[in-house]
Amino acid sequence: MYLIVGLGNPGPKYAKTRHNVGFMVIEKLGGRWDINVDKGKFEGVSGSGQIKGEPVMLLKPLTYMNRSGLSVRAAMDFYKLEPKDLLMILDDLALPVGQIRIRHQGSAGGHNGLSDVIRHAGTDQIARVRVGIGSPPPRMDSADYVLGEFRSDEKPVMAEMIEQAADAVETIVDQGITRAMDRFNRTPKPAESRNDQES
Repeated sequence: MYLIVGLGNPGPKYAKTRHNVGFMVIEKLGGRWDINVDKGKFEGVSGSGQIKGEPVMLLKPLTYMNRSGLSVRAAMDFYKLEPKDLLMILDDLALPVGQIRIRHQGSAGGHNGLSDVIRHAGTDQIARVRVGIGSPPPRMDSADYVLGEFRSDEKPVMAEMIEQAADAVETIVDQGITRAMDRFNRTPKPAESRNDQES
């Protein structure tokens, strides 16, 4: 079983912020595959179901970003999962809006939520889908930037990227991470990957 975790912060105050794209992708997957992510467990909300015929659990930690590892560890322990069963979805300041990047391992890259998950999992050998949110403008604090909402001109691109990230997760579950990296790490236009997958 894949434990697919979207990182973000709880509550309506943060719902549409850049830091919450992980939650947005989880919600998109839940809608596509009729998985209700509403069960209060593991210090988060979760839902179980299938993606492409494979069993999955979708999880949104409600511990706030910097303590995301507590929720992930609780779910791992309950289901006796290993780090190889994890798939993280998170925002990335280093990628432009409209681009995703899949990695099968690596450092947290300055992302506090992923850093806490790595600490609780005891390894950085964790697959992740990074969703680009762009970098802050000059003289703007990065914390203020990630907790802000997307500009109006970015929102259509962001909507396409959420779709693309969900496509990437489905490919990982169905065909493996190597196939997903080959397809999505080539920086396609947001709609291109879905057309690719449907053909």
